[in-house]
Amino acid sequence: MYSIGFDNEKYLKLQSEKILDRIGMFENKLYLEFGGKLFDDFHASRVLPGFMPDSKVRLLKTLANKAEIVVVINASNIDSNKAIGDSGISYDDDVLRLIDEFRKSGLYVGSVVISQYLGQPAADKFKDYLEGREITVYVMHYIPESDYPSNVQLILSDEGYGNNDYIRTSRPLVVMTAPGPGSGKMAACMSQLYHENKRGVKAGYAKFETFPIWNRPLKHMINLAYESATVDLSDVNMIDPFHLEAYNVSAVNYNRDIEVFPILNAMFTRIWGESPYKSPTDMGVNMIGFCITDDEVCAEASKQEIIRRYFHTQNDFAKGNISRSAVVRLELLMNNAGLFPADRPPVTPALEKADKTEGPCVAIELKDGTMITGKTSELLGASSAALLNALKHLAGIDDRVPLISPVVIGPIQNLKVGYLGNENPRLHTDEVLIALAICAATNPTAELVLDQLPNLNNAEAHSSVMLSQVDIGVFRQLGVNITCEPVYQNKRLFHRNL
Repeated sequence: MYSIGFDNEKYLKLQSEKILDRIGMFENKLYLEFGGKLFDDFHASRVLPGFMPDSKVRLLKTLANKAEIVVVINASNIDSNKAIGDSGISYDDDVLRLIDEFRKSGLYVGSVVISQYLGQPAADKFKDYLEGREITVYVMHYIPESDYPSNVQLILSDEGYGNNDYIRTSRPLVVMTAPGPGSGKMAACMSQLYHENKRGVKAGYAKFETFPIWNRPLKHMINLAYESATVDLSDVNMIDPFHLEAYNVSAVNYNRDIEVFPILNAMFTRIWGESPYKSPTDMGVNMIGFCITDDEVCAEASKQEIIRRYFHTQNDFAKGNISRSAVVRLELLMNNAGLFPADRPPVTPALEKADKTEGPCVAIELKDGTMITGKTSELLGASSAALLNALKHLAGIDDRVPLISPVVIGPIQNLKVGYLGNENPRLHTDEVLIALAICAATNPTAELVLDQLPNLNNAEAHSSVMLSQVDIGVFRQLGVNITCEPVYQNKRLFHRNL
């Protein structure tokens, strides 16, 4: 059952006020390190029901006349053609996508920064490409790991940050964002503080991370869900010892920020003469914890997210994408949270149906708690069957009523096998939706069923076998949270699109 536990409008109001207040702490110049996803933050929307995936962009749009965006990318990620886990596109391509999305949203993109530059030919090529499209590019030079970030004297000198380009900005709020972690956002902010200080400007720095939520308990399910989402990064939530010492108040932060804070604090003191922050939690501007309206709803949603992450991690390991250590960490987290795979409602119905039919099955839990299943047949894959059955139920159509004529399905199967080289003639979810749309042109019942697609948003689904990326992608586009057993449908070594 889907319930609301978060006030999104309150969040937009409080968060924008907090950022404006932080700008006022300094000389009307704030460099804001923006963590997590700016677009499509579905993790936050899943653990905080009521949080809208586009909330961060909406937040920035309320500050559009004061803000400019700087996108940071690590030169080594360009050189290695590193890809984004969720989308599979490269970091440099995602920089282009981000710029397009920001511009579409009416937000000003001031420049792109290439960090840890060592003269990589791929970085030079990307820089030329951007400049050829009239995008300003700045370079931050590589500082050896033996010196960064511990050698504060070197870093805050002409051989350190002084060797970087000065990023020219024109607005009081500079949002530093990136296509992924390890891009150098914090270093770009600190480099700018050094350069601004040399120019007589007392600019400020703040950090905007959605998770962990600092004013919720360390072992709160929301914060555990954040750990489950970052097992590949080995992030661990901790009580901020600096905040506890300064204010005698427990606040939750994560290990990397806590470990680096003494060095950052030394940098702040060198640049400003004194540090405005007594703890890494002080550096943050996150107001999300004040907008939770139903803690129980959010805790339950977070439990479900942990289990989803468990299945995703198991799938990634089965595909050879991650190490066993990430699986072990998530299994330990599941145990500590007292959770089991079967606590996810559609898991048991999917597995029971698969045992009964001796073939792949998918179960979909609709928002009202209704459970719908689908099995593999000669015409449809299990995902397609479950999807059609769910749409029929939502439209009030009997499950036995045929919607897609064999006259439509036959030519599609012939195209797949006879011309496109597919061995599997069964229709995937995208193909069955296209076939349904064709039938809807002449069949009012099919049109009624097709109109139910928006009602699948926030449904939950589970498959007894790993699905193709096509089926997973369609479920995600429809807003259905899909998980799979870490089992291939067959024993082949090569699995296309998985």
